[in-house]
Amino acid sequence: MTTAQPDLQQIKERMRAAWMAGDFGKIAEYSRPCAEEFVSRLEVGCGMRVLDVACGTGNLAIPAARAGAQVTGADIATNLIEQARGRAAEEKLKVQFEEGDAEQLPYADASFDLVMSMFGAMFAPRPEVVAAELLRVCRPGGRIAMANWTPEGFVGKSFRVTGRHTPPPANLPAPVLWGDETVVRQRLGPGATKITTAKRFLEFDYPFPPSETVSFFREYFGPTKTAFSRLEAAAQEAMAAELAALWQEHNRSQDGRTQVSAEFLEVVAVK
Repeated sequence: MTTAQPDLQQIKERMRAAWMAGDFGKIAEYSRPCAEEFVSRLEVGCGMRVLDVACGTGNLAIPAARAGAQVTGADIATNLIEQARGRAAEEKLKVQFEEGDAEQLPYADASFDLVMSMFGAMFAPRPEVVAAELLRVCRPGGRIAMANWTPEGFVGKSFRVTGRHTPPPANLPAPVLWGDETVVRQRLGPGATKITTAKRFLEFDYPFPPSETVSFFREYFGPTKTAFSRLEAAAQEAMAAELAALWQEHNRSQDGRTQVSAEFLEVVAVK
């Protein structure tokens, strides 16, 4: 027990640094339509108490606030929180954005009617702790809604490419296991009365070819930027080439763009 805690703290500090690297806001712009569709399916209503866990730049929180909900957003990356606050201010929306850890949410039990997370809470290192926290802060009869990349989808494949070149910390569950229906039911099932899941797709559409898409992620997506920074020049070239080949393999565009369908698992659990 005495050695595990410093290791965990180190992992979290590295994760925070990775998500704060680059400029995730540039990446998040392309997933806003999918995020808005996700919120619309949840039928967020006026006065509903909503928490967006690992909220990033507010892709879920902003449309929930537009719908009249009382929204709180929490994330470990303070620069993303600042971007989220700026977006809310531009739209004159009242949203409480603050620093928060998905494994130790700073809220009382049963504080929210809806607890949601899109491609966020799935990255915390201890999924069983995350599941317990999502359930804890949700009121009985409320909902926990997640969008999680699947192991077999495009993003899962890209994570495997990156992981071969820059292996993740040992003994941590792969984040994409949150996109496995069986695993999700095991994690949330003990605290849920009902769980529904659906496979859906986020449509990546970038106005440049696959090789430039890799460069885009390399510059702006913190975890990718960090992974490249850990490699020597030759290894960087090798990983970039492998990622570009993956984007090219899945690219539907014939006109110089990059258009790829990325599968995720939508999960809605009733506490």
